[in-house]
Amino acid sequence: MDTLVSTDWLSRHLDDPDLVVLDCMVRTDETEAGIENRSGLEDCRRGHIPTAGFADLKGALCDQDGPVEFALPSPETFCAAMGRLGVGDASRVVLYDALMSAWAARVWWMLRWVGFDRAAILDGGLTAWTAEGRPLSTQPAAHAPKRLTPRPRPRLIADRDEVRAAIADETVRLIDTLPAASYRGEMALYGRPGHVPTAINVPGTELVDGTGRFRPLSELGAMHGFDRGQRAITYCGGGILASANAFVMTRLGFRDVAVYTASLQEWAADPSNPMTVDA
Repeated sequence: MDTLVSTDWLSRHLDDPDLVVLDCMVRTDETEAGIENRSGLEDCRRGHIPTAGFADLKGALCDQDGPVEFALPSPETFCAAMGRLGVGDASRVVLYDALMSAWAARVWWMLRWVGFDRAAILDGGLTAWTAEGRPLSTQPAAHAPKRLTPRPRPRLIADRDEVRAAIADETVRLIDTLPAASYRGEMALYGRPGHVPTAINVPGTELVDGTGRFRPLSELGAMHGFDRGQRAITYCGGGILASANAFVMTRLGFRDVAVYTASLQEWAADPSNPMTVDA
C-alpha cells in the first residue's frame, strides 16, 4: 500500500480484514474569541466512509492537560488509543478528513513517530469521496481492539530547544508552513507576527489543488527544492499543516524530517523566542 491512496483504491479494499479506516476531522469555527477547534466526532456520526472509526485529535489522541492545543500524548498512550480503534502491529490504516488532509497527516505523522509505517492518507479525503457519489454510513465501526507496540522515533518530533539551536545552524532547514501573509508578518495568528528567524515559507495550504487532492510530486518537489539529506524541521501554529508538509517531504524522499508539534502556540507565547517580519 502506498502512503497516498485514491478513492477507487479504498473502495476496492474497504472489506480487507486488516484494513482500518479512520476519520480524523477536527472542526474549526470562528467565534467572538477567535478560532476554536473542536472534535469532529458528531460530524463523523452523521456520515462517514463505511467501516471508518474516529481518530479524535481533540480527545484520546492528544494530551488534554498539555501546555498547548494538540499536545502529544506519550507513545504508549497514543498506541493504546489506536489499539482501541482496532489498529494493531499487522494492520493497514487509511486516514482521511475533509480539510486538505492536514488532520489526517497529523495522525499519519504520529503513527510514524511511534514506529508504525503501514498507514496511508486518502487523497482528496471525504470531499473527494462524496463528490464521486460514493456511499456514507452512520454505523459505528466494528473493529476489535488490537495491540499496537510503541517503537518511538524521537527524531521525528522537534522541541523548542532544537528550533532555537537551528536558527544559527546552517545544516538544519526551518520551514514555516503557515500562509505567506502570516509568514511575512502581515497578520498575527498566534500572538506575535512573523516567523522564526532563518525559516523559509512553504505554505501547507498550497500542497493541494482545488479539489483537495495533493499536487503532483513534480510540483511538490519544486516547492521543496532543497537538500533532501539535510535535517528539516517544519512548524505552523499547532503542528497540523506542518505535518502535511512533513508527509509530502517524506513522499519526496527527504530522509531527516521533524515536526515542531508545539509550533507557534508555544514559540510566540514566550517573548524570549525571537521572531522576525519581512521588511
